[in-house]
Amino acid sequence: MSDMRRIVVPEGLLGMRADVAIARVLGLSRTAAVAVLDGGGADLDGQILRKSDLLSDGLLTVVLPSTEGARPEPAVQGGLPIVFEDDDIAVVDKPVGVAAHASPGWGGPTVVGALASAGVTLADSGPAERQGIVHRLDVGTSGLMVVAKSNPAYSALKRAFHDREVDKTYHALAQGHLDPTEGTIDAPIGRHPTSDYKFAVTSDGRHSVTHYSVLEMMPAASLLEIQLETGRTHQIRVHMTALHHPLVGDLTYGADPALAQKAGLTRQWLHAVRLSFAHPVSGTRIEFVSPYPLDLIRALEALRG
Repeated sequence: MSDMRRIVVPEGLLGMRADVAIARVLGLSRTAAVAVLDGGGADLDGQILRKSDLLSDGLLTVVLPSTEGARPEPAVQGGLPIVFEDDDIAVVDKPVGVAAHASPGWGGPTVVGALASAGVTLADSGPAERQGIVHRLDVGTSGLMVVAKSNPAYSALKRAFHDREVDKTYHALAQGHLDPTEGTIDAPIGRHPTSDYKFAVTSDGRHSVTHYSVLEMMPAASLLEIQLETGRTHQIRVHMTALHHPLVGDLTYGADPALAQKAGLTRQWLHAVRLSFAHPVSGTRIEFVSPYPLDLIRALEALRG
């Protein structure tokens, strides 16, 4: 059975492209939204929408692909580490190869599915595909994520992320040597002009700010500590590419395949190493730290040599 959604177009989506609006309101990837539109699966007051059509007032109907007969979600190999859990939140150490939540076109494990298998019930706030999810990490990025188990925690954490009250620290390995060795990248990020699945620094993009400092220099790479003021999709990867220092292993954004091979990497070297925020109910400031996973440790060893 298909999954049909009917939504009165909210004011914030008026004038927005159909593919962008559907991705945003339903929590889909842009690619998944385009697939729905290309298949005639969305209409506005009965008029079939194309991906470039602009939304106006009316009733938006979207038919998502059926999941009937789909294979069960695979388990996270080795299990999903839960770093902290109480009645309101859970903090997990997400391995590489695990998505935050299910989406059309993704058949691998998810944080939401792994928590459900472990008996962890998440808040029922938010879009159906990502209930309890207050922020995300890319499939190819490992490290710390917090999810909401109660609705008050969901609301408080969403506000905290929006108001930049959550400290998110990443470690990343960038190609080459950065000069200066610390700085701030303040450059807007939007959809890539020619590649639908990528992002880029664009004049009409959303405000995006990244702070970096070099922790260690190696012959061909620099280990960085990065803090984000904003949380755009692929932000660190896009900003480092804009500096002509793509992350080691990030072939999507122009990294050197030979260096990735030398490091033994099949993904970008990027890890969410530290997460600090006020507990959404008690208000107590809490902090969590995640060690590097084995593939990133081995990559450092190979490039230091």
